[in-house]
Amino acid sequence: MGDGLDELILTNARLLLPERVALGSLVVRDGVIADIDETPSNAAGALDCAGDFLAPGLVELHTDNIERHVLPRPGTQWPLQAAILAHDREIAAAGITTCFDAVCVGEVHPKSLRVEIVDEVCDALADLSEAGALKADHRLHLRCEISYGGLLPLLARHIDRANLGLVSVMDHTPGARQYVEVEHYAEYYQGKFALSDAELEAFIAERRADGARHSASNRRAVVELVRARALPLASHDDATVEHADEAKLDGAAVAEFPTTQEAARRAHESGLAVLMGGPNVVRGRSHTGNVSAGDLCQQGLLDIVSSDYVPSSALHAALILAAGPLSANETTALPRAIAMVSKTPAAAIGLADRGAIATGLRGDLVRFAARDMTPVIRGVWRQGIRIA
Repeated sequence: MGDGLDELILTNARLLLPERVALGSLVVRDGVIADIDETPSNAAGALDCAGDFLAPGLVELHTDNIERHVLPRPGTQWPLQAAILAHDREIAAAGITTCFDAVCVGEVHPKSLRVEIVDEVCDALADLSEAGALKADHRLHLRCEISYGGLLPLLARHIDRANLGLVSVMDHTPGARQYVEVEHYAEYYQGKFALSDAELEAFIAERRADGARHSASNRRAVVELVRARALPLASHDDATVEHADEAKLDGAAVAEFPTTQEAARRAHESGLAVLMGGPNVVRGRSHTGNVSAGDLCQQGLLDIVSSDYVPSSALHAALILAAGPLSANETTALPRAIAMVSKTPAAAIGLADRGAIATGLRGDLVRFAARDMTPVIRGVWRQGIRIA
């Protein structure tokens, strides 16, 4: 594979193995890692990596990037096929070889086009994947806004899609979860939809009423639909110990973006994989004033890093964590950080065929150099075929 060959040989690379870094070479044959050798390869056609790092392809469980391309401005929709292809190319260039596209099922503001485009986005993703037009391996992640009254009929149209790999429950009611501080909620939505103060006050009152009417019953219904289909479940924006306990009882595998250290600790200790955003790591703080991902890592409470709304942030965040909170053990720091964007997210949702450099696993690989904790990606392969 790679340039049309059935075999890809990469040599003189710093291999990011699960437990350590080793200078050597590897062979991908028919899409699978067939051999790993801690010596250079003299085989004809071997690609000299010139001492660059070679990591497993990144596994992204939650990216909002598709929405940024489909809805580049509030109330503005870009042609779907062009938007998804642009999103896919950006994802691949960031080293992401397995991508769970987070599509919102439900919305909190009538000016948003999210509800109107769900069907079209899901159809276009499936069609482009089946046509072989996408570079990364794309799966569907349905983000269920449980405060939305029309959630269940909308979800019913997509819950049995063959490419559905993850479902999450989220609640953007003012004063809850991500927006415990209503000031952050007001700042975000007033800026996003250009609301006057009076419009904002009415908007907050309506959203609180929606949450009281729908959130509890919708959450129970979504959990039952997921259980019946044995799909992985994630809980979004847990803010309290009680939220984390509820997620555990619901059977969630992943705690996405817990907003407090207390919720993250309970989720982690309960066996949920705690996921935080790469932008939080890179910027050093949450954009909504919630807990810092770096602080969670320092406390041993961070399991997975997602690129969230900036695809390039996943690998960048891993390098920052390796140089910072994980740096006490130089031998394992970088492999542990890379596992947060590859092996651990894959394992959390049952993808056992990828996420690490090991024989028998998929030949999904990222070659990169590091400049001051910033990755410079030089090559990306999916099952041995170069995609970036």
